[in-house]
Amino acid sequence: MIRIGIICPSEIALRRFMPALIKNSDFLFSAIAYASEEEFNFGSGMNSEEKQKIINEEKEKAQAFTDNYGGKLYSSYEAIAKSPEIDALYIPLPPALHYKWAKSALKNNKHVLLEKPATLEPAHTNELINLAKTKSLALHENYMFVFHNQIEHINSLVKDGAVGDIRLYRISFGFPKRQLNDFRYNKKLGGGALYDAGGYLIKYASMLLGESIKIAYSNINYTEEFDVDIYGSAAFVNESGVTVQAAYGMDNNYRCELEIWGSTGLLTTGRILTAPEGFIPEAVIRFGNDEKKIKLPADDSFAKSIAWFKNCIISETERETGYADICRQASLLDEFRNSSIDNTVY
Repeated sequence: MIRIGIICPSEIALRRFMPALIKNSDFLFSAIAYASEEEFNFGSGMNSEEKQKIINEEKEKAQAFTDNYGGKLYSSYEAIAKSPEIDALYIPLPPALHYKWAKSALKNNKHVLLEKPATLEPAHTNELINLAKTKSLALHENYMFVFHNQIEHINSLVKDGAVGDIRLYRISFGFPKRQLNDFRYNKKLGGGALYDAGGYLIKYASMLLGESIKIAYSNINYTEEFDVDIYGSAAFVNESGVTVQAAYGMDNNYRCELEIWGSTGLLTTGRILTAPEGFIPEAVIRFGNDEKKIKLPADDSFAKSIAWFKNCIISETERETGYADICRQASLLDEFRNSSIDNTVY
């Protein structure tokens, strides 16, 4: 039995992680930690009373986990990272905090399941990977969509010639503006559309194009309202000339679409990256004026991501595969950011 804890009582941890976790009998939810006053990233200008109010609210959120699922409550991230009662940690913190607390967990011999992106800098990602390797610990970046059965089903359709020879892939992922206090709009916390929505597209493009993937161009866009990037686009190509065009954003009309344009047909589907548990995705294949609708399999990709994490814990081969995937994603994110056209609005 793998005793797992959570650093930070985030919304995704309560709404998605815990229902998926309890399906896996190899894990036992053992604890959750909320930040101490020294650990919490407060806004500027707060007095002690305001800070304590926020800490109390975090404690109440954490208490909801233990009320519903049992486990121990820790009053600091450091305490849970050092606890001998924990074997693994799930870290759904804002991206800028991933490196610090993943490093602390690994140093204290904990396997780590990180929300994406793993870190904001390739050097930090590589440091975590090397530390995990030295200690034979699992390090898993939670791009859970890759485990959904619809991906494999679509791949099989394409392989069987459903649209003929591939001419182009298009992927788009964008969502409407969230509340202004969302970490995605906070540069200090690692916000920005590239690290959030854009990361999904880079991950999927690398799956479609393989090891020889190259970034043909990348484009990052800003608006006057925020100091983080809000939307962007790119094209990726491999050594065979297969191309993926991608567009993303977090102040957009909602889209989560895949389009596969072939020599004889066109396949489209609408929840390729975000299909929730039990949702039945649908693909449409068009041939001229005719079309065929195909029901894709429902799945629980979060539960399968947790199962993969377990495999990484028990298997050196799976761990090494996971390290390579994380390293590749970090490298592509960095290349995208550094090679992009900076369309800052002044």
